[in-house]
Amino acid sequence: MNPVSHDELLQRARQVLPGGVCAATRLNRALGHPVYVRRAAGARLWGVDGQVLLDMSCSHGAALLGHGHPAVLGALAQAAEMGLCCSSDTEYHVQLAEWLCRLIPSAARVRFTNSGTEATLHALRLCRAATGRDRIIRFTGHFHGYHEYTYIGGHPPLEQLDRAGLFRESAGIPEPMTQFIIALPFNDLPAVEQALKEQGEQVAAVLLEPVDFNSGGIGPQPGYLQGLRELTRRYGTLLFFDEIQSSFKKSTGGAQQDFGVTPDLCTIGKSLGGGLPLSAICGSAALMDRFKPVGDVQHSGTFNAPLPSILGGLAFLSTITEPAFYPELLVRCERFYQRLDGVIERLGIPVQVPRHGPRFGLMMGLDHPPIDYRDALLHRPELMLEFVRRTVAGGVYFHDYGGGPCHHGFSAAHTDGDLEQVLGVMEDAFKAIAPLF
Repeated sequence: MNPVSHDELLQRARQVLPGGVCAATRLNRALGHPVYVRRAAGARLWGVDGQVLLDMSCSHGAALLGHGHPAVLGALAQAAEMGLCCSSDTEYHVQLAEWLCRLIPSAARVRFTNSGTEATLHALRLCRAATGRDRIIRFTGHFHGYHEYTYIGGHPPLEQLDRAGLFRESAGIPEPMTQFIIALPFNDLPAVEQALKEQGEQVAAVLLEPVDFNSGGIGPQPGYLQGLRELTRRYGTLLFFDEIQSSFKKSTGGAQQDFGVTPDLCTIGKSLGGGLPLSAICGSAALMDRFKPVGDVQHSGTFNAPLPSILGGLAFLSTITEPAFYPELLVRCERFYQRLDGVIERLGIPVQVPRHGPRFGLMMGLDHPPIDYRDALLHRPELMLEFVRRTVAGGVYFHDYGGGPCHHGFSAAHTDGDLEQVLGVMEDAFKAIAPLF
């Protein structure tokens, strides 16, 4: 096919798609257009304009195996041979659930969903039913989907931080929904203890990303997750890890395995389907059996956990449970971050790189390791946008929304040579923007 400019295609798309995209964040603010992809394979994207890009977004973390992994393509072929069968359970659904129950520490039962937004929505309904309470403690800077239950209090402007729980993140969310949200700073255990002391009898769950990827990848401070575990038990509140992003990044058991703290329930996803839409709610038998048809909490859907995604999930787990998968991936991570830290130190620029497995943030203009969302607000988005423009020109794709720090990363398909090329382009971009700090 002949090359087409992204701008030309964007103009066509705007006539039929709001903003020219199927999801708001697909617009790359640095470029002024989405990167319309004609093909993706391994670590690379082929744009409609003919440019080939080394992908450092990896579908926002979903493509942990890289694009079009052979095992996942084989799963799609198998699903096609079986007739797709979109609204029936199969033996493969059972097999995948059994496997997850062996891998995820908090999982005695699993209920599949498609997106992370669906997973957290239904999981919070379960939390409220199980506790008879309505309120949720969540943390500023964390992300739990786009539904009204959680799209409140996540990313308020600095001047509203002290009343974050009143901040609605989209038009169309009813103001009365704010009464159910208590928004607190991450890594501040006394704030959680005080909130539970005052309102614990009304709090169904403490909900968090154990690694705050939505603020660039800020990790928990030592003892913080253990402190949350103790506090939630004391006050009869459920501890809910949203591991849609953190699951499988460093281990088969997710952040709960990485940090040694088991929540009451968790949501996993993003990379679980090997590039196909698949998420899951995982929890204890007593909790999960509140879901119908054995309990009284509704969760269903014609297109819930379609066969191609389930088979993709099995292909994904088959790949990541190979003995060499994580040792090789984590060694590559160590080499990459060591080199990247060296570049930043050598140039003397204030850039922080929080990280967990192969996903990391680039926090521009920050001269100290970030602790919470207040630190993330110090990020200078105009520098990140210029960085992205320069790396894309150099053949490396970083995605940026134009606001707070994003998370970036590489896949198991990225070779050492690919990452050397990425680091070279990043260093050139950093040198170019260094006078702007």
